[in-house]
Amino acid sequence: MLANIENIYKYFNGELLLRDIDLTIEDHEAVGLIGSNGCGKTTLLNIITGSEGFDRTPDGLGSVSIRSNATVGYLRQNSGLDSKNTIMQEMNDAFSELIGIRDKMKELSAKMASAEGEQLERISHEYSELSAFFEARDGYRMDVRIRQVLNGMGFANTDTSQVVATLSGGEKTRLALAKLLLEQPDLLILDEPTNHLDFETLMWLEEHLKGYKGSLLVVSHDRYFINKVCTRICEIQQGRIYSYKGDYSAYLIQRKMRDERQLKEFEAQQKEIARLEDYIARNKVRASTAKMAKSRQHMLDRIERVDKPQMFEKPPKIQLGYDIEPTKDIVRVIGCPLAVGEGDKKRVLIKSLDMHVRRGEHVGIIGANGIGKSSILKLIQGLIPHDSGNIIWGNNIRISYFDQEHTALDRHNTVIGEVQRKNPRLSDQQARSVLGSVLIKGEDVFKPVSVISGGERAKLYFAIMALNRGNVLILDEPTNHLDMQTKEVLEDALAQFGGTIILVSHDRYLLNKVADRIIEVRADEVNSYEGNFDAYYQTVTAQQQELAQQQQERKLAEQAEEYAQNKQRQHRSKQQRAEDAKRRERIRQLENEIEDTEQLIEKLEAQIADPQTASDYSVINEKCSQLDEARNRLEDMMDQWAELSEKI
Repeated sequence: MLANIENIYKYFNGELLLRDIDLTIEDHEAVGLIGSNGCGKTTLLNIITGSEGFDRTPDGLGSVSIRSNATVGYLRQNSGLDSKNTIMQEMNDAFSELIGIRDKMKELSAKMASAEGEQLERISHEYSELSAFFEARDGYRMDVRIRQVLNGMGFANTDTSQVVATLSGGEKTRLALAKLLLEQPDLLILDEPTNHLDFETLMWLEEHLKGYKGSLLVVSHDRYFINKVCTRICEIQQGRIYSYKGDYSAYLIQRKMRDERQLKEFEAQQKEIARLEDYIARNKVRASTAKMAKSRQHMLDRIERVDKPQMFEKPPKIQLGYDIEPTKDIVRVIGCPLAVGEGDKKRVLIKSLDMHVRRGEHVGIIGANGIGKSSILKLIQGLIPHDSGNIIWGNNIRISYFDQEHTALDRHNTVIGEVQRKNPRLSDQQARSVLGSVLIKGEDVFKPVSVISGGERAKLYFAIMALNRGNVLILDEPTNHLDMQTKEVLEDALAQFGGTIILVSHDRYLLNKVADRIIEVRADEVNSYEGNFDAYYQTVTAQQQELAQQQQERKLAEQAEEYAQNKQRQHRSKQQRAEDAKRRERIRQLENEIEDTEQLIEKLEAQIADPQTASDYSVINEKCSQLDEARNRLEDMMDQWAELSEKI
């Protein structure tokens, strides 16, 4: 057992936030902590890490214990980095112990050069122990690990000498997470780690955390991330904590079963409470039965009340339907440039966009922030102009558009007035009924749109869309600001919608449940993938693996070719050296022979010039023949010597 929390209570401004919290975290376990906003998730993390105190039970119980010598790393919603450090200094700080050992090893190595006898033996022993420790903790791969994590967390092209203070808030959060991953604490606690991460970084982080050697405690609203990483889900509900084995999908099934069971217990208890209260009310005033009534009152007071499950609190209703069947081809975009801004600030995001959406398709559009996803939705609706290309809509099209900025709403109008502005024939009662279906009731319907929350504005939008009955839904980040319950209701409504959906979202759980085709937008590139987000992820992963394998094969082939060329060069060099040696030897022989021949020529010329020889014709003739032969041989040897000398 790595961590154990028992009987924890927490009051906030006199109100009970957490009650009787029990939580155990085992070794190599990944726990997802979920719950509605304000339920106490971050408070519980602070209690576990000791940065915030807790309240004990009325009996004085309550404890938080972490296993001795266990390390804890906590990624808060603010980074906690040293703003004066560079990126690389922060990364190296994760290995401060190993770097200290490496420096000590260098110092010992220098001492061993001059040490002798027992001193040398002692230094060598210390060096050996440090070296074993350093190697066991993968110290020789520190630089490689730093580069891998920085690349994975989106800093591949970032100058590591850049000062932390110059980074954006999102970059600081990513860097703080990278540092924690390098530190590898026994218990890694992450509070909303997926904020500020694009899809590629998210996918890398998920794979990295799935292989994490320690234990994880994660708070996140990203249900897809929780589903991928966590092996147990703990939910804070009505101040208590409930544990469920498995991932988020398994939690949903178990949660429904528990809530149904709890509802039966709640209803049975309510009947028993009503029976006791009725008995007490009828008998407490009569002297003959007052004692029995008092006994029943004690029984009633001792009952530990069962909470009514939140699941059975009335959820919002979002019903999306349409009346007119459109043509088979909903919209075709042919060679349209996508540009934003005007004049000098005009920026081309996509030079030539091609896209085709068919009737009944649920298309999810994904991509990095600022890549142009929302602009594509505006482009196809004619809300932003295009200089060339064509956008062709089919017949019988009725569009319902959800704009993430809610610009179509008049913020000065009341909530009910906005519904009636969009649907003038609705009576007040009908408008209130529509708003009640999305849980906007009572006096809230008369509030200005500007003062209601982002989640309530989204619900208002969905109510208006339901009335519009469009057969093509164009949705831009529809789950932003929504609570979990409303997200689930919306997902079910969209998944069951028989019309066409064109959806931009970062919510991968939504994309996985609703989309049957994914369009990925990259820099001046648009690619289409059949299936939901899981199918897209598998395809992209397979492509990346294939590309990596091809790159590895090319690298191995290049290495093999380089090796062969080196071997060939080495072979030629060896052969060349042998040939050069032969040439030099032959040159030495020729030089000796030339010298001998030149001496012979001088001797023959002297003999021919001798008067005694000149009188003998036959001798002269022989000497002249020998002289010609020697001169010819000398000339040949000189030619050979010159040719060989040029090759050396």
